[in-house]
Amino acid sequence: MATVQDILGRKGGEVVSMVADESVLNAARLMNERGIGSVLVTDEGELIGIFTERDVLRRVVAEQRDPAGVKLRAVMTSPVITCRPEAGVEECMALVTEKRVRHLPVMEKGELRGLITSGDLLAHQVQEQRDTIQYLNSYMFDIRS
Repeated sequence: MATVQDILGRKGGEVVSMVADESVLNAARLMNERGIGSVLVTDEGELIGIFTERDVLRRVVAEQRDPAGVKLRAVMTSPVITCRPEAGVEECMALVTEKRVRHLPVMEKGELRGLITSGDLLAHQVQEQRDTIQYLNSYMFDIRS
């Protein structure tokens, strides 16, 4: 069974985070520069929230708040839904579907190990299906030879 650790092994454990007192404007700029949909929010090195594109729309734009003056801690999503490195891909797919989230920080013994997204999970499933199809095609055509 494939695990979150398998995904992190391919994509790496890099995460983008910002301190809770940083402005929404700076977070949005960083997200645009890096081409990412979220930043993890920390306070004294501890994960306390996540700030996503959805938060920008719902808690900043829709409420007509000034992104330069609003701090991440005021508009982040908290508590953060996380997963463990040994969690199965299927388990995580169910979690993102049930909780309607797109980003899962990976935590192990209180330490941040990485971040997986719904896109990472989907790409993993697609690759597994391709591998299965290739194996079955190879099996069927090699047997007839």
